[in-house]
Amino acid sequence: MIHPLAPQTWTRPDGYSLSTERARIDISVVACFLAEEAYWSDGLPRPVLERALAGSLPMGLYAPDGAMAGFARVVTDCAVFAYLRDVFVLPPHRGRGLAPWLALTIRSHPELATVTSWMLATRDAHAVYTRAGYAPAPNPEYYMTVPRRQE
Repeated sequence: MIHPLAPQTWTRPDGYSLSTERARIDISVVACFLAEEAYWSDGLPRPVLERALAGSLPMGLYAPDGAMAGFARVVTDCAVFAYLRDVFVLPPHRGRGLAPWLALTIRSHPELATVTSWMLATRDAHAVYTRAGYAPAPNPEYYMTVPRRQE
């Protein structure tokens, strides 16, 4: 299942851009980072990533020269709920405010205008997401998860 949302593009004055155009995303870069660098998806197999992308709204972050500089995806019903995940900015592009820009900008996608519940989880980037308008969940005791099995 491919998410049917129309591609959108946003560009900053410094030339960095965001795009939800699937064809532009360098899946190899995303797969490598998520499998080898990200604490939340360590060892993620590429076929699992490809399945996840098919059911999500992906967003590529691109440097002024067009090279991939980062990534995120939104798991959403395109109506009331969206979960931002797999956000990363590659090391050469960090320190420019790109992650908060991405986290804020994706919420302006016109087909996500009715979404009222935006969520994300982070172990160590709370300050980044606070700059993008996120805050701790009210009543965190209401939320539950199914713990991963330890193998």
